[in-house]
Amino acid sequence: MAEISISSKDWERVKIKLQRKYNRLTDAQLQYTEGQEEELIQRVMQLVNRDREYVVFTLKKALVNIDNNRL
Repeated sequence: MAEISISSKDWERVKIKLQRKYNRLTDAQLQYTEGQEEELIQRVMQLVNRDREYVVFTLKKALVNIDNNRL
């Protein structure tokens, strides 16, 4: 069970933040369907070579500061 919930609207902003932090990530790699948070977390873990705790923390941080461009 994923510890976070991301709406499709919010994901667009979060995705941009992730791509700024990890500029090698493509739109195709970061495709997301609402309700598929667990799959997203697993995929991002592999793409950025970080553990689950870090990825969840990063996504939560992006959601809390959704209007801020920084991650």
